[in-house]
Amino acid sequence: MHIAEGYLPPLHAVAWTVVAAPFVVHGARAVVRQVRDEPETKLLLGAAGAFSFVLSALKIPSVTGSSSHPTGTGLGAVLFRPPVMALLGTIVLMFQALLLAHGGITTLGANAFSMAIVGPWMAYGVYRLVKRLGGGLTPAVFLAASLADLATYCMTSVQLALAYPDPASGVLGSVVKFGSIFAITQIPLAVSEGLLTVLIVRLLVKVSPAELIRLGVLRRPVEA
Repeated sequence: MHIAEGYLPPLHAVAWTVVAAPFVVHGARAVVRQVRDEPETKLLLGAAGAFSFVLSALKIPSVTGSSSHPTGTGLGAVLFRPPVMALLGTIVLMFQALLLAHGGITTLGANAFSMAIVGPWMAYGVYRLVKRLGGGLTPAVFLAASLADLATYCMTSVQLALAYPDPASGVLGSVVKFGSIFAITQIPLAVSEGLLTVLIVRLLVKVSPAELIRLGVLRRPVEA
């Protein structure tokens, strides 16, 4: 769920924007460096951004009139690392707010922090951990994409809970309330996103193994 325009109190909206800004600036520098050092990856870089845009624009009705959607940030985090996705994800969110009324400008910082920062870092951390433990590319990518999706929604639940704590149980109770609302649809979506991301990466292994080796995703062309 992108937090809708005007839904956060002004102080919260400004605070999340301030928190997200350094990550986005760092991400912009990372993208510039990536394009400068490896210009042949520009097409794949654009594809990673497009993948996130398309998946995160698929709003699926959830309970109580809310909606859920995949995030698509795990793919870019695995291919290009989280700082790059901080910028790409923020651009995706900005275009969705302006063109699709999905999210908002005042809530851009909060949405960027959950989807473009927390999600990609979770994806990359899980991916590196699975690989270090001896797991293959397929399980590493599946868990990275799935848990990035879930981490985004957990962070969004925390953001909403901080803005609107439960009168009786406080912030923690509100986190549980918001999290349980989205869990019904988000868990199946996270699994589906993991499977789709695996299919995309396996396709890239077949059609462009040299590029994945250059990015450090593969050590040999047939790794799976």
